[in-house]
Amino acid sequence: MTVAALKRDVCAAIDAMAPELIGVSHAIHANPELAFHEFEAAKLLTAKLEQHDLPVTRGAFGLQTAYSSSFGPDNTPEVAILSEYDALPGIGHACGHNIIATTGLGASLALAKLGVNLPGRVRYLGTPAEERGGGKELMAQAGAFDHLDAAMMVHPAGVDLITMPCICVCEVVVTYRGKSAHASAVPHAGLNALDALVTAYQSIAQLRQHIKSTDRIHGIITKGGSAPNIVPDETEGLFYVRGAFAEDLAALKARVQACFEAGALATGCTADIRWSKVNFLDLKTSMPLAGSYEANMLSLGRTFFPMSKMPSGSAGSTDMGNVSHRVPSIHPMISCAPPNVVIHNPEFAKWAGSETGDKACIDGAKALAMTALDYMTDATLRSTMRDEFNATASASTRAVDYAYDPKGFIEIGGCGCGAH
Repeated sequence: MTVAALKRDVCAAIDAMAPELIGVSHAIHANPELAFHEFEAAKLLTAKLEQHDLPVTRGAFGLQTAYSSSFGPDNTPEVAILSEYDALPGIGHACGHNIIATTGLGASLALAKLGVNLPGRVRYLGTPAEERGGGKELMAQAGAFDHLDAAMMVHPAGVDLITMPCICVCEVVVTYRGKSAHASAVPHAGLNALDALVTAYQSIAQLRQHIKSTDRIHGIITKGGSAPNIVPDETEGLFYVRGAFAEDLAALKARVQACFEAGALATGCTADIRWSKVNFLDLKTSMPLAGSYEANMLSLGRTFFPMSKMPSGSAGSTDMGNVSHRVPSIHPMISCAPPNVVIHNPEFAKWAGSETGDKACIDGAKALAMTALDYMTDATLRSTMRDEFNATASASTRAVDYAYDPKGFIEIGGCGCGAH
């Protein structure tokens, strides 16, 4: 069969499954579940795989709500297609992960329906905890992305983009402990934990004058004391530290750590500084594969917002970045809302469950399936992608080395966008 014929077949299969796929999207949208607790979403998605006679491993790669399904001939190009399905506290699927889940499912089911005509191998992965915890990095530590040739997913947005501008991020929680005392009667008997946190906060504010323009540090005081006349004996702050690249992030984390330690030293308090276990890496987009995705989306009647017109400095973070430094990857954006409605906004959740959200599910599934076919059948594309990836392979190796901190805390960390 020609590639064109294969593409027609997967698109026809997705059209035939459209009511079922949209039903999956709506079910996940109606029942938002937080990171590591996406039990119903994982149950629904894996059940669909079994209903379509595909093998599935639940609780894959050490995560209870992860799953894996592999199919296709051995010793052929192997492509990973990813689904996310966690939601945000308080605002549900305001990042549209119900759409991400459905596009990955639809593309994988359609490719499987090619049967003996499938020209490559698919590894369909359910990847939990993107909003919080860095599920893809945790899965990577267990081998989820080993021996792959390419990886892909699509993320909803207000515009269609061939890639998502991304920088690295790490989260840190600092807790200061001092000694309580009456602030008027015996202030000398206290050790002020709020002073420690304010000193650290001001030190970080001063540090901002002397960091790269691509670096970011932002934080809040989440616990500041209970009464003005009582010297606070325990305070807490939450901070995000971002850098354009992994080495920038590592250097900046060391400087922020010193600011926290300075707060403790200046006040006599103790500091409990807890960094997240996962650092989200920048996104290393495979531009040849992104070009294939763009062409397939154009064939569906979509148009793309030019990356050159993106506002300067606008960037988010995703644990797909961690995948992209291990294997050539794409993480394009698909429009399901007006351009002025941004992700992680409560209004975006409404659009993720709307008719335009439904259309994104179907178009996204088709584009992913067709792009996977391009990769499987085009040796020149594969060679170009390998050459591009290998040109910065040493930098990616270093980035991966920075991505995981075994001494870090799994309950801290995420894409740096969600509420707590």
